[in-house]
Amino acid sequence: MFNELEHSPTDDHMDILNPSNHPEKLDSADQGIDSSLGSERTPSLTVVKIGGSTLGNHDTTLTDLVELQAKGDRFVVVHGGGKTISEWMEKQGVRPKFVNGLRVTDSQSLDIVVAVLTGLINKSLVAAINNIGGKAIGISGADGKIVSAEIADPELGYVGKVKSVNIEPIQAILEAGYMPVIAPVGVHSSLNDENMLLNINADTVAGYISSSIHSDRMVFLTDVEGVLDSSKRLISRMTKKQADSLVASHVIDGGMIPKMEACIEALAGGAISQIIDGRVPGALKDVVLGRNLGTRIG
Repeated sequence: MFNELEHSPTDDHMDILNPSNHPEKLDSADQGIDSSLGSERTPSLTVVKIGGSTLGNHDTTLTDLVELQAKGDRFVVVHGGGKTISEWMEKQGVRPKFVNGLRVTDSQSLDIVVAVLTGLINKSLVAAINNIGGKAIGISGADGKIVSAEIADPELGYVGKVKSVNIEPIQAILEAGYMPVIAPVGVHSSLNDENMLLNINADTVAGYISSSIHSDRMVFLTDVEGVLDSSKRLISRMTKKQADSLVASHVIDGGMIPKMEACIEALAGGAISQIIDGRVPGALKDVVLGRNLGTRIG
């Protein structure tokens, strides 16, 4: 199965990683862009997941969002924030707990998680987008009960598993001409717990939102070039069946697993997904314009 996966040629890989090799004078064929996606292309709806590890390097990403929004493209942004959460837990003297490598969110940790995700990170992103000419509104999965969830595993504490998505608030914001910027905090479906909020994996939230709103694509902006095979080569494209096999065979693990599962969920709603290196200048714009970067699923 792995031999059938499409790999990116070395020369193309080096071109992607070198920002100086993105001259606008290159034509669509040279850039690997579908020539049908030129000036006459139809504006699209894209769910963008910005990883916590790339938040410090998001200058070109936000510029891409604003420029494309001005041309009619619509975006729903979902952000993470694990690194910043860890920093604030340390500041508050809260030692993180882990079970089988997964972070435990107890009551004390949940307060920090909610404050950092829905407050500091969300509003900082929204302010940055609006300050450079974009139109963004910051919300969380709890607003309008966009994301309803239940406890995923009692050992992990207040970590949620998505039960349902209410797309009405998202649609209302999009129809008003704004991009929703969503923090991955959901509403606890149980009425028997004093904590009504749950911490949910941002990749998972992005996948469920993408499938629910039937977006054209979903893009993961990460700090890696894409999905690698067992020989550490970049896989440029794969089908749902191949993605399922990679997860089952443990060729991919760790933080890439929820991303792949989210891509599979997005496919159910008709979206193609791309996992790309968000640190590369102009990467998001290139993908929306049709360039095949990183790993494409679907």
